[in-house]
Amino acid sequence: MGFQYFLAAAEGGGLTDTAREIGETFGFNKSLFASQVISFLIVAFLLHRFAYRPILRVLEERRQRIAESLANAEKIKEELAKTEAARKQLLEQAAAQANQLIEEARAAAARVQAQETQRAVTAAEQIIAKARQAAETDHARMLAELRREVGRLVVQTTAKVTGKVLTAEDQQRLAEETNKELAA
Repeated sequence: MGFQYFLAAAEGGGLTDTAREIGETFGFNKSLFASQVISFLIVAFLLHRFAYRPILRVLEERRQRIAESLANAEKIKEELAKTEAARKQLLEQAAAQANQLIEEARAAAARVQAQETQRAVTAAEQIIAKARQAAETDHARMLAELRREVGRLVVQTTAKVTGKVLTAEDQQRLAEETNKELAA
């Protein structure tokens, strides 16, 4: 119904008349409209001045803090990556040093083992040499005792067989002959 009224008013007398008729129908008052426009402008100015600008300022500060936080987060990421790389490098160096120490310890153990082995071989050779020398000494002593005993037995047997008493010179000669035959 309002649309038809608007079309009828537009056909009859122009747009200005139509607007006046609409205004009268709805109770349009120029002074009241002017005061409402002024009130709106005052409220818009106050809102702009005391609400909109502070809100924009707070939003801008928040945007800057967010940007700073993002930049700090990037810096922290970079420093964390650097720290991680340094940690890996330190671990690699420590592992290399540990391996080097292990190799040095193995080499030192091998040297000590070789030295101890050489000492044991030398000690064994000395023991064997002393044992040979002692055996040779015992052998020579036993041979000397055996020669004396054989010489004594030969002299005693010869004396019994011949029935005569042998002189010291005869005993000496028989002992020497026996020793020569035993040595050969």
